[in-house]
Amino acid sequence: MKVIFPSNSQLGLTGSVYNHFGSAPFFVFVDSETGEHKVITNLDKDHEHGNCQPLKAMGDITADVVVVGGIGDGALKKLVNSGIQVFRAVEGSVQTNLELLKENKLDKFTPKLTCMAHQQGGGCSGHRQH
Repeated sequence: MKVIFPSNSQLGLTGSVYNHFGSAPFFVFVDSETGEHKVITNLDKDHEHGNCQPLKAMGDITADVVVVGGIGDGALKKLVNSGIQVFRAVEGSVQTNLELLKENKLDKFTPKLTCMAHQQGGGCSGHRQH
C-alpha cells in the first residue's frame, strides 16, 4: 500500500503528521510493504483557501491512502474521487500513524470531520462536529 503523510519536517518516519493537508510543507511517501520512504515538497502549498489541488500538491505521485490530522472538504472530495482513501491521523509520528493504519485503528475522514477554516500560518482552525 502506498501512503502519503503530510508533514512539517523532512524527518521522514520520525517526523510528525501535519494538522492540515493543503498547507503542509512536505509529504512523506511510504510504501507500507517494503518500508521504503521519501520526503517530497508540497507543490501546491501556496493556494487560495478552498482551491487545494491535492494531486498537484503530491507531485502527481500515486497513492492508495492519505493520513492527515485535518483536511478541507474540497481536498477530501478530490482525493476520494481519485480513488484515494483518507484517514484521520492521531497526534504523533508518521511511524506511529503507519502502524495504526496497518492495524485498522485510524478513522476514515468523512465530510463531517473536515476543517471549517484555516488559522494564521495555514493550519486547521477546527473541525466540524458530528
